[in-house]
Amino acid sequence: MPIENNAGFMIPVLSSNNLSDPFGQLGLDLSDSELRETAYEIFVGACRSSGGSRPLTYVSQSSGRSSDRASSLPSLQRSLTLTTASKVKKALGIKSKKKNTVSESNGSSATENSPATVGELMRVQMRIPEQVDSRVRRALLRIAAGQLGRRIESIVLPVELLHQLKSSDFPTQREYEIWQKRILKVLEAGLLLHPKLPLDRKDSAAQQLRQIIHGARERSMETGRHSETVQTLRTVTMQLACRSVDDYAPDMCHWADGIPLNLRLYQVLLEALFDVEEPTSMIEEVDEVLELVKKTWGILGIDQRFHNLIFSWVLFNHYVSMGQVENDFLFAADNLLQEVKKDAKLTLDSGYSKILCLTMKSMLEWAERGLLAYHESFYRGNIDLMQSILSLGLSAATILAEENPHENSRRNIIDIAYAKVDIYIRSSMRKAFSQESEKVRISRKSAKGQLNHLPALCTLAQDVTDLAFTEKEIYSPILQRWHPLAVGVAVATLHSSFGQEVQKFVSGIKELTPDVIQVLIAADKLEKDLVQMAVEDSVNSDDGGKSIIQEMAPYEAEAVIADLVKSWIKTRVKRLEEWVDRNLQQEVWNPKANRELFAPSAVEVLRTIDETLEAFFLLPIPMHPDLLPELMRSLDTCLQDYILKAKSGCGSRSSFLPILPPLTRCKGGSKLNSVFKKKDRSQILQRKKSQLNTIDDNDSYDIPQLCVRVNTFHHIRKDLELLEKRTIAHLKSIGIHEGSIVNGSKKNFELSLSSCVEAIQQWQPAGLGTKCDDEGAVRRIGAVRQCRRLTAGRGRQREGMPHRPPPPHLVHYHSLTPHMPNYITDHTATSRRKVITYISSEQEKNTTITVI
Repeated sequence: MPIENNAGFMIPVLSSNNLSDPFGQLGLDLSDSELRETAYEIFVGACRSSGGSRPLTYVSQSSGRSSDRASSLPSLQRSLTLTTASKVKKALGIKSKKKNTVSESNGSSATENSPATVGELMRVQMRIPEQVDSRVRRALLRIAAGQLGRRIESIVLPVELLHQLKSSDFPTQREYEIWQKRILKVLEAGLLLHPKLPLDRKDSAAQQLRQIIHGARERSMETGRHSETVQTLRTVTMQLACRSVDDYAPDMCHWADGIPLNLRLYQVLLEALFDVEEPTSMIEEVDEVLELVKKTWGILGIDQRFHNLIFSWVLFNHYVSMGQVENDFLFAADNLLQEVKKDAKLTLDSGYSKILCLTMKSMLEWAERGLLAYHESFYRGNIDLMQSILSLGLSAATILAEENPHENSRRNIIDIAYAKVDIYIRSSMRKAFSQESEKVRISRKSAKGQLNHLPALCTLAQDVTDLAFTEKEIYSPILQRWHPLAVGVAVATLHSSFGQEVQKFVSGIKELTPDVIQVLIAADKLEKDLVQMAVEDSVNSDDGGKSIIQEMAPYEAEAVIADLVKSWIKTRVKRLEEWVDRNLQQEVWNPKANRELFAPSAVEVLRTIDETLEAFFLLPIPMHPDLLPELMRSLDTCLQDYILKAKSGCGSRSSFLPILPPLTRCKGGSKLNSVFKKKDRSQILQRKKSQLNTIDDNDSYDIPQLCVRVNTFHHIRKDLELLEKRTIAHLKSIGIHEGSIVNGSKKNFELSLSSCVEAIQQWQPAGLGTKCDDEGAVRRIGAVRQCRRLTAGRGRQREGMPHRPPPPHLVHYHSLTPHMPNYITDHTATSRRKVITYISSEQEKNTTITVI
C-alpha cells in the first residue's frame, strides 16, 4: 500500500514524473480528446461493419432498449447482462470488486442512468458526447449505403466522413471547422508523417495531399458532393493508402496502421477498460468490450503481439498515473509481460522490437527508481508491492537483454536477474548507509556540547547492525528468489561502506584515547556480526560463501588497537627512562636527607610503574593478557636500568678497603733505615696520602651513601612483590584466573629482581646483607676499617714505625650502636700475615678478611 500522510491522502511510492513514453510523439498537436474521437470513429466503424454484403444498420439513441430487440442488433447494441467472473481479469490476476448494495429507489435510478448496451458503455467510457456519437453513426450509415459490400478496412474512413458530413450536421460553423481540421490532421499523420511504408520524397500524391492540407488550414475546405477538392483528396489518399509490399491484401487501405499513430489510437481504446467514474478499477464488462476493441486490429494494423505489449503498457501506465493505488494493475502488467517475453522470442519484426525495447526500458527505468533505493520506498507494510515491482523490472530487464544479444552473452542473459538484484542490493545498502551516516552527523551536531555521548562511529556501528538485521528480516526473503546470497551481498556492502569510515578514522589517530578504543571495539564487534550473517546465509551456496567472505576485507581493529597500545607503552616507558636519567643525576644518597633511608627517586619510579600498570588495565581493550608481557618487559628493562645505574654508584668492595702498607723485616735500629731516610720526603708523603686515602674525613659521607643505595635495593625488591600481587589481581578482575595467566605472571620483573638480589649480595660480607635500618648499621663498615688501621699501626710499630693512637671516636662505637660487633685481632709472632676476624652478633656468622 502507498504511504498515507497526515491529511489522509495516499502518497505514491515512486515518482511518476518524467515517465518516458515508449510510443513516441506524433509530431502534430492532436489533443487527447481529438485522439479519443478519432479512435471512437474507428471503433464504431469496425464494430458496425458486418463483413460480407450485409449492410450496417443504424439504431437511434432514443430508441428502446428492450432485451427482445437487443438480441437481433449488431454487437454494439448487445445488451449488458449480469455475466460470470471476467476471464480477462482472472487471467491477469485482477480482483473483481463487489458493487455496493443500494436501496430499491436508488437502484431504479441507477439502472436508468447506466449504459444498457456495450456500444453505449464504450461511448461513456471514452467520454464521447451523445451528439457526436449520433453524428458518427449517421455518417457510417451513409458510407455503408454508398460503399455497399465493402469492408471498413478497404476505405479511408476520414475522407469518407469528410465527404458525408456537412456544416449543417454540426451545431455551429466553428465546430465544423474544428472537426474538419482534426480530420485533415489525422490524414497527415497517417499518410504523410507516419505511413505504413516509407514515402518517396518525390511522390506526387504526397505533394498534392500536403497542398490540400495546407490550403485547408488557411480557409475552410469545400466538401460538397461535386467538390473537386474532395475528389482530388479521395484520389491521392487512396493512392497513398493502398501501397503495399506484397499483394497479400491488395484492397487494404493503410491510413491508420503506421507507428506510432496506430499505437496511440489503440492505447486510447484500451484505456476505456478502466472505469471512468472510478479510475482505480476496471469495468466488469471488460471481456465484451475487449472483444469489440479487437475488431479494430485490421484498421490499426495490430496483432496479438502488439496487443499484449500495448495492453501491458496501458496497465502499467494507468497504475503509475493513478497514484499507484491499485496494485492489481501492476501485478497484471507483470503477468502480461510473461506473454510479451514469449512473443519477443518468436518475432523478427524490427518495428515491433524497437517499440518493445522502448517500452521495456521505460518500465525498467521507473522500477529502478525504487529498486536502487528500496529502503526509501518499501517497508514492512508494503513489502508485497516491492515484490511486484521487482518482478516487473526483472522481466523488463530480461526482455531487453534478449532483444540485444550482441550486447549480452548467453550467460549474461541467463544471469540478468541475478546481476540486476545484486546491483539493487548494493545500491540500496550504500544509500541506506549514507542516510544513517547523515542522521548521526546531524544528531551529533545538535547534541554538541553535551556530555557522556558516544563517538559518532560507535553510534553508526550500532545503526548499521540494526540495518543489517532489518535487511535480513524484511527484504532478503523477497530478494533471495532471484539472488540466493542476498543477505551476504547486503552485509558485504555495509561492511565495505563502514570500512571506508574506519580507514579514515584510523588514518587520523594521533594517540590512544578512550574514544579511539571505543570506536575500534565497536568496529570489531560490527565486523564479527556481519561476517556471521554472511556465513549463515552462504551455507548452502556452491562455494560456501567464499566469494562473499573474500570481498569483506578485514578491519583488523584488534591489530590497530594492539599497535596503539604498544605505541602507548613505548611512550610511557620512554618518559620513565628520561625521568630516570634526569633524576638519578640529581639524587642525594644521604640518609640525613632521606628519612626513610632509601632514595626518593626509587619511590617515584615504582609509583610510576604502578600507575602505568593500573592505566593499562583500565584501557577498555579485550587483549590485556596478550599485551601485558610486552608492557612488563619494557617496565622491567627500565627498572633494571635504574638499579644498575644506582648500583654503579656504590663502587666495588675493594674501594672500601684501606691500602695496606708495605711489609719489611727491618727493625728500628737496622742499617737499612738510612736507605729509607735518603728518599725524597715528598715521595713519602705522597705514598702516605695514597695509602691513607680512605681514612680522611670524607669516609663518614661515602659509607652512608652505600647504605642508602643498599636500602633502596631492598625497598625495590619488596615493592616488586606487591606489584606482582596487584598484577595478578588485575588479571583476575578481567576474568583471567591465576592458573591460566598468559606467559606466566610470576616471572614478571625478573631482570629487576635479579639485579636487586645481585646488588644486595655483593655487600652481604660487609655486613649489609640485610637492610640498614639504623645509624649503627651505617657505621659497621667504619668500625671494620678502623680495626684494620689499628692492626696496620701495630705492625708498623713492631717494624720500627712510629705508633699512632686509635681515633678517639672508635671508643664510642659500643655505646652508640647496640648492634656493634666485637673485633678480635689475632697476633702471631712468627707469622707475617695479619688476620682480622669479624664476628657479627646479628647473624651469628663469622667472616674472615685476610689482609696481605
